[in-house]
Amino acid sequence: MYKKIMIIAMLALNTANVLAQEAKKDTKVPETKMEAFASKTGTITKFTDQNLANLKTAYEVTEARIRKINSGMNTSYFFQIIKTGKYSNPTASIEYSDLIEVIKALKTLMPEVDKDILNKPDYLENKFVTVDGFQIGYYVSKEKATWYMKLEKYGTENTVFINDVTTIDSIFNEAKTKIEEQKSIK
Repeated sequence: MYKKIMIIAMLALNTANVLAQEAKKDTKVPETKMEAFASKTGTITKFTDQNLANLKTAYEVTEARIRKINSGMNTSYFFQIIKTGKYSNPTASIEYSDLIEVIKALKTLMPEVDKDILNKPDYLENKFVTVDGFQIGYYVSKEKATWYMKLEKYGTENTVFINDVTTIDSIFNEAKTKIEEQKSIK
């Protein structure tokens, strides 16, 4: 009787172990729009950059550019913000349709900041997040607002603090205009 119980227990553990290992194989790291578009195998992919004015932030200067990607017969445009870090260069790659949404969100966030400061919260955060994990927003603490952008969903040194939100609004609109100019040329 003891042998039968041990055999059944061993079979149950083996089955559970096999099923657990198969579940791990199915996990896939989600790709950003840029990674999905630019990493197609069997296709010639061309990257063309157009630099914009550098973006002055609270503690550093970040680079800004438009990246046009031709992959086979398809073309896509991204607005990129690059922060030079000590160990890496976090980069936000904001696809054109997401850029339009970020601009709309910024127009909504800008007038709300003064109201939020007047409410004197201990802490308040108001932000917009794209599908790829780019964030723009502000937090209010001690009756002071601090604007920020988080360039990548994961990693360190990927947050940029902003002194003047109008400069950010301006660079986003400049990027939108440059992309639209490039789209019209084809």
